[in-house]
Amino acid sequence: MPCSDRSVERDDPLAGTAGYGERWFLVEIDGAWGAHAFLQSQLDPALGRALVTRIEGAGIRPLAIRRTGRKADQRRDQTTWRWAAVDSRVGHESVHWGSVDDPADLLTVPLDGSTGVLSTDPVICVCTHARHDQCCAVKGRPVVTALAKAYPRATWECSHLGGDRFAATFILFPHGLYYGRATGADAPGIVDAYRNGRLEPRWFRGRSSLPNVVQAAAAFARADRGDNRITAFEYLAWTEDGGVHEVDFNHDGEHLTVRLGETLSAPLLSTCAAVTARPVREFELLAIDVR
Repeated sequence: MPCSDRSVERDDPLAGTAGYGERWFLVEIDGAWGAHAFLQSQLDPALGRALVTRIEGAGIRPLAIRRTGRKADQRRDQTTWRWAAVDSRVGHESVHWGSVDDPADLLTVPLDGSTGVLSTDPVICVCTHARHDQCCAVKGRPVVTALAKAYPRATWECSHLGGDRFAATFILFPHGLYYGRATGADAPGIVDAYRNGRLEPRWFRGRSSLPNVVQAAAAFARADRGDNRITAFEYLAWTEDGGVHEVDFNHDGEHLTVRLGETLSAPLLSTCAAVTARPVREFELLAIDVR
């Protein structure tokens, strides 16, 4: 059984599972990708390795992107290499776009995006990385098709995001909002909500610039207060003592402390390629206190 179907069968919790990334550097790489898009694509492998080393060395996450459907067919011979520098940190959200004619020039592009053009449009990246996990392609394809129809300029296929068991999974930039288990019918409404400053908690995994425990705490606070605004819960602090986490938020002037317990799941196969079952972290709500 595919890993994403097993995840649904187990009812694995979505909240608190977003991969970490405060800043991102997106590179358009047309055509087919192998298991590692920067090393197994039309990008020269040595250049791809140097580029990944440079990006990750700056504490930034690299992500390959490409157009889907007809637009991809029109760009078989890539002559322009578009890039985007994304800042997903709270209060610093931004996307800067640029391009180079020679992919080697990607090694000198400022990773802060300062030579790019600031864009206020959202960027939608749907994982369809089949060579990494079959679920990403099988379940990601209907989602990216639906989103490309609704938002053709904003929508991209992307390389591995993490959380294959939650496919279809996608991320909304610049805020770095991870979603999972979406379908082609669900996804456009999720993006509509994003454009209006709201989250869709049913499919929401968390915000990439926050630690997993803070993501989970925010989800519990959101459910308790019934407030799905993206900016509703200002993260203040996080402490841990003996396996109990306390996460503080400001919610419209009200100080909330969310107390969570941390457990390990039963051993599971988290990807289709996994051969050894391992437990994963899960969080349970203990209390929400108002101070």
